Amino acid sequence: MANKFTERAPLATPVQYVKGVGPVLAGKLLKMGILTVGDLLAVTPIRYLDRRNLIKISELTPGKDRTIAGEIVRSNIAFMGRRKKRIYELVVDDGTGKVSAKFFHFRQSYFEDRYRVGSRILLSGEASAFSQRLQFIHPETEILGEGDDAASIGRIIPVYPLTEGLYQKTMRKIIRNAWDRFNGHIKPIFPEKFTEKFNLADPWKCLQEMHFPSNDLDPELLTIGRSIAHRTLIFDEFFFLELGLALRRKNHSVKPGIAFPRNDEIHSKFISSLPFELTAAQKRVTDEIFNDMSSPRPMNRLLQGDVGSGKTVVALIAALRAISAGYQAAIMAPTEILAEQHFLTIDRFAKNGGFNYALLTSSVKGFEREKIIAGLADGSISLAVGTHALIQEGVKFQKLGFITVDEQHRFGVMQRAEIRDKGSPENADRGWPDILIMTATPIPRTLAMTLYGDLDVSVIDELPKGRKPIVTRLYEEHNRKKLYDGMLHELKSGRQVYVVYPLIEESEKVDLKNATDMSKEIARIFEPQFKVELLHGRMAGERKEEIMRAFKENRVHILVATSVVEVGVDVPNASVMVIEHAERFGLSQLHQLRGRVGRSEHQSYCILMTNYRRTEESGTRLAVMLETTDGFKIAEEDLAIRGPGEFLGTRQSGLPPFRIANLARDVGILSQARQAAFDLIAADPKLSAAENLRIKEVLLSRWAGRMNLADIS
Repeated sequence: MANKFTERAPLATPVQYVKGVGPVLAGKLLKMGILTVGDLLAVTPIRYLDRRNLIKISELTPGKDRTIAGEIVRSNIAFMGRRKKRIYELVVDDGTGKVSAKFFHFRQSYFEDRYRVGSRILLSGEASAFSQRLQFIHPETEILGEGDDAASIGRIIPVYPLTEGLYQKTMRKIIRNAWDRFNGHIKPIFPEKFTEKFNLADPWKCLQEMHFPSNDLDPELLTIGRSIAHRTLIFDEFFFLELGLALRRKNHSVKPGIAFPRNDEIHSKFISSLPFELTAAQKRVTDEIFNDMSSPRPMNRLLQGDVGSGKTVVALIAALRAISAGYQAAIMAPTEILAEQHFLTIDRFAKNGGFNYALLTSSVKGFEREKIIAGLADGSISLAVGTHALIQEGVKFQKLGFITVDEQHRFGVMQRAEIRDKGSPENADRGWPDILIMTATPIPRTLAMTLYGDLDVSVIDELPKGRKPIVTRLYEEHNRKKLYDGMLHELKSGRQVYVVYPLIEESEKVDLKNATDMSKEIARIFEPQFKVELLHGRMAGERKEEIMRAFKENRVHILVATSVVEVGVDVPNASVMVIEHAERFGLSQLHQLRGRVGRSEHQSYCILMTNYRRTEESGTRLAVMLETTDGFKIAEEDLAIRGPGEFLGTRQSGLPPFRIANLARDVGILSQARQAAFDLIAADPKLSAAENLRIKEVLLSRWAGRMNLADIS
């Protein structure tokens, strides 16, 4: 029976109307971001199983992926090795022999219910030899019911991502049901010439191949995303992402901006008053920003620079140009500590600048807050530094002309738009403000093309003169005395030390050293000669500020902290960063923490304290930290290790999610899709040509709610 959804837009039909789904299963699919039939058909298998040729257990050999079918003859808890490790074991018999399947991670009640003696089962995976017997470790499994053999055996089988309470058999069944009912509504998107130029396949054929691959295909190529179907679907995802960014950039470039006049006298005077000389990279980047500020179009530029490279000073120099032209400037940071750090830097360098500046965060209250808000509204405050408080209702600027957004990936697209709107021109003779986005998180080129595809990019790739490379070492628990001896040597030389932990308090689930207990242990060893303090994210803002100020003023010598010190703390006298349980931190986090030291002429050290038990992934992260201090190399490695979903939290970035594309793997396709998208917007800015109307329809659907595309809708 047709419903109101299928009549209107078949692929937008809520997934619960697919045969075999219903409201309960629809709730589970919702956790995976699957709301509609179109979403369901876009789910990409994470790998493929080759079940074209089942083999007999008697023919199994170690080291190759194989699939066998048989009857479960034993299903129970077992104990393995001298330590009697608790595992779950199945024994399967196919009449030619027996093989065991062992599981080290399991929920007993679930396994006992699912794997019952007498059930027919498929096991897929790599067989290995143990005590002269063959076994599977954590194989793919599928319980076979009556009539299941035809669907599960003799062909290439997709393996889908799942959520709790959802099984492979169910996922395959509902995708088959959705396909059977709705596949006739899958239409070509691109004009024929476009398809030929970029060697793209028909989308109907692509989805059919992805979900129901024919037996003449190579399952390995399917798994690594190298088939023509995968290439077409990857191009499609990247193209519509880049098309939205190209349109955003085009819309931005036609808005009126502010052509700020140069004031070389003021700038020369300010730069010569700095207690250091700007690096060549800082000078180059300042010129790039000044060129944008001279243009009558609004600036939209990303400034990348590793920790300690001097981005805040560059932002201040640019803000000064806007202020000297009679405009206001704002610097927005994601946390109070980072906003305070920027404010302290500005306070150090701009005390005699001849303009008023203020810090506005949620901690500023009462009369002080009212005074700052009034100063922004009447123009008497020229520069505001703050957090989200700057974009709250009631905060108005008289004449905002220049905005710096720091660590932008923590805000997202919408908040970036909100701060820009604070400077929206209320009269025809004023243009939109310039925006400079800063990040100390080095962004691989592929992510910069996606997250910031609508921006121009500047890079500060040089540290200030006199800085020595940080020495990074890996210590295990048996090196702890050596660690404390090294800390003591630096403390006696007048330096200071950070000790960072991944937890605040002890957890029953994980046996980790934690900041609270270890701060007491470190105090017992080093006090009273050296003062130890604990800093963590749960503390009140005032208390955090008090501790940080004491550390900056060298009244606290050892700061024991959680990763709250990852950004925003500038203490040049600190020369040692100890990271406990370093295997628990992400690569970018480790790099950011290491960047808290090495900010003076003194030799600095980063000590990675780690557990004997390390996963392969954590071992790779630590090896990268030992090999290089180059933030961009580290970012590329981090992207390769973690994938784009976790790197920078792309869900917060305001971008459509990727279902099949992989930024680390598919950079070549991304470059091609980006060029195609920007060329199309250059040729047809409103996508109004007849052959582009279908592209416009899909674009509006994909970007719905993420960006204002009113100019083409």
